[in-house]
Amino acid sequence: MSQLQSLFRHKSCLLVAEVGQAHDGSLGTAYAMVDAAAEAGADAVKFQTHIAAEESTPAEPWRVPFSVQDKSRYEYWKRMEFSSEMWFGLAAYARSKGLLFLSSPFSVAAADMLAGLDMPLWKVASGEVANLPLIDRMLATGAPLLISTGLCTIDELDACVARARSAGREFLVLQCTTAYPCPPEKIGLNLLDYYSDRYQCRVGLSDHSGTIFPGIVAAAIGAAIVEVHVVFSKRAFGPDVSSSLTFEQLRELADGMAFVERMRRHPLDKAAAVRELEPLRHMFARSLVARTDLPAGTVLAESMVAAKKPGGGMPPERLPAIVGRTLRRPVTADEPFADDDFDAIAHPHGGDA
Repeated sequence: MSQLQSLFRHKSCLLVAEVGQAHDGSLGTAYAMVDAAAEAGADAVKFQTHIAAEESTPAEPWRVPFSVQDKSRYEYWKRMEFSSEMWFGLAAYARSKGLLFLSSPFSVAAADMLAGLDMPLWKVASGEVANLPLIDRMLATGAPLLISTGLCTIDELDACVARARSAGREFLVLQCTTAYPCPPEKIGLNLLDYYSDRYQCRVGLSDHSGTIFPGIVAAAIGAAIVEVHVVFSKRAFGPDVSSSLTFEQLRELADGMAFVERMRRHPLDKAAAVRELEPLRHMFARSLVARTDLPAGTVLAESMVAAKKPGGGMPPERLPAIVGRTLRRPVTADEPFADDDFDAIAHPHGGDA
């Protein structure tokens, strides 16, 4: 069994709770978010591993100038750093909670730090897809790549996939749109099939809509991974809050994906389903009955007949066959007709009443 097959042996779609920088540099908050992700039903918790001096310079501009605490983007990355001992403890804690532990490295040094944690997947951030030294460092560990696509070109993605194949490594491709929050018209669920066909691989969705809907739909159409950012509150501090789910929303997403999983694993046999519903079919079906009391000798007209529940008697489609025939016995109102109620030959005028 390959590494990817082992990850999907119990579920066809994994839910990844992306903490990112939502811990705001607090190790205690990071642990609390692991607890919340596990309680909400996530399969994995994902972080980002930053070493400011290895990935940035003091001149790096803000993507969004959100921080009142950090004078520069570099200082913000510096505040997000955890030591290797901290990452080791956090990974062990996540696994003790039944979660896969993932973290995106943003430098070779960060990948070196994470390499000792036995990563089941390496998340390649979309801005790092063309960072070949970093890609090669992750490939050297032998673990599969989870390649995000938001900021990269198709040429860059092609090159990254080719590099993984050349190294004999497994990979998945995540559709991702770099918009925070991402509006419905930019989610790009159509690209799941595009990437699946282009690279012949499992695909998934990294969603920044801040809602549960794209993830549920992605799971329903065959995504192998749904990744969403998480926060404790929509009023929390941080750059990704507007594009994140609360843990209450994460629980709803997990429940929705579990519902989808059960649906996909149990295709319906229509014939068997109808057989199971036979008692209900009898209850909701209709039988041909007399509208009023009819004496023997009546030549039956269509106006004398009604189709009423329950079923079990002569079905409505038999109406043309009994119109114009003569009753051999009296029939009371609402009494179902039977075949032996009629003479064998229809009246030549078809019933005039």
